[in-house]
Amino acid sequence: RPSMGSASTPGSATAAATTATVEGKVVLPKAKAVAPSGDRYGLKAGQIMPSPAPVAVVYLEGQFTNVTNTVTTNRWQMPQQGFQFAQSVLPVQKGSYVEFPNKDEDYHNVFSYSKTKRFDLGRYRKDEKPAAVQFDTPGLVKLYCEIHEHMRANILVLDTPYFVTTTPEGTFKLENLPTGSYVLKSWVDEKDIRSQPVELKAGETLKVEF
Repeated sequence: RPSMGSASTPGSATAAATTATVEGKVVLPKAKAVAPSGDRYGLKAGQIMPSPAPVAVVYLEGQFTNVTNTVTTNRWQMPQQGFQFAQSVLPVQKGSYVEFPNKDEDYHNVFSYSKTKRFDLGRYRKDEKPAAVQFDTPGLVKLYCEIHEHMRANILVLDTPYFVTTTPEGTFKLENLPTGSYVLKSWVDEKDIRSQPVELKAGETLKVEF
């Protein structure tokens, strides 16, 4: 399962004294509990898992002039398992590569027609490994499976190293942030992006509610 934590480096006590933390909660839409039928795909009852729970992506935007020792993850995974994508949204930093492993006993065909990134991996089985896709333009990439119409997910490509995915309950904690004035944003879906200015101070934790 892909990492759902912050892309910033876990800090030592020294780092914590010179950086800031933001934590809080995002009010999320209610999860849709209806699982699609497998009849049309020739699948048995229970083979299709429920859609992944809605989560939000919280990220920091601004001019990061005093950033030091920022380490980011540039390889991620968005598996398909139980005939669903593993999560509703995967945030990655611009320039990252994403792999799409198939963990089901059937073909999948992941593709996107989004302007941010267009690609089509073609049909592949569990024992095959299509090439990783690089996402080098900030924006939203909508994922689909050509074979299974109910499968939907998003990749959010960000031009910042500071981001985190909330829990399904909406809670989040974003650590090791640079001090200064920035804008904190919460991406819930493409039509619901919330933001508020924040002033981050060394060694302090700011509480934010979206």
